[in-house]
Amino acid sequence: MNKYTLKNANEYAVALGLNGFSALFLLSLLPTAGIPIIGQQFWLALGFGASLNAIAYIIFIKAIKLSDLSKIAPLTTFTPLFLLITSPVLVGEFPNGKGLLGILLVVIGAYTLNIRQLHKGFFAPFQALWQDRGAKFVLGVAFLWSLTSNFDKIGVQNSSPIFWAFANYSAITVLIVPMALYQRNARSRQGWNFSRTSILIGLCNAIAVACQMNAMSLTLVAYTIAIKRTSAVFSVLFGHFLFKEKGLRERLVGAAIMVMGVVAIALS
Repeated sequence: MNKYTLKNANEYAVALGLNGFSALFLLSLLPTAGIPIIGQQFWLALGFGASLNAIAYIIFIKAIKLSDLSKIAPLTTFTPLFLLITSPVLVGEFPNGKGLLGILLVVIGAYTLNIRQLHKGFFAPFQALWQDRGAKFVLGVAFLWSLTSNFDKIGVQNSSPIFWAFANYSAITVLIVPMALYQRNARSRQGWNFSRTSILIGLCNAIAVACQMNAMSLTLVAYTIAIKRTSAVFSVLFGHFLFKEKGLRERLVGAAIMVMGVVAIALS
């Protein structure tokens, strides 16, 4: 849906709509969830997490604008791979040896996304992926999200799942506003009439985030994000059927292999 809204909006307006409407819908859940006691590490997690997320959302939506959704969406599965590095450092969570199998599968899946380039040489599929600007952006976003996912865990532990989600998306919105206003004045006024699609995106994201934060309070960060990244398969299908993107077979196979790797990491 984010790619669809980019037809009439720039990446800053789309990011603002996504996070702003998500915050509003999460706000509606607060009367039921209640206001928790705020822990000492809450504000530190909010500051770092929201700042990195604001950057990540804008870059990710820009990547969607530049490249095929079916090619770049599976690359978000690199986040659990990066979590094998960031989670032990930030929250002290250590997956076991099965994570290595997951890493291998994720790499094989990424290779398969451009398997048609194999006739140009063994490393050609990786070179084709790296030459795609959108793909490079998403790999950066995947690393940023491996950091913010850990800050989500710290935020949830120092408040509550719903309150953290609301505070986080509100802070992200506040940070994106000046960037969106600058782009509006510097370029054009395109994309400031938020549509029903933007509202629907915010609603779906709010529901997903509420579930994600509750899951994060119950299990490891890598497990939660691993399950979330199975959406890559659906993104490939949406890219083909909604936007008529080519290369369905190899991208679907590649996404499926990457998801298998994510599951292996989650079970490690």
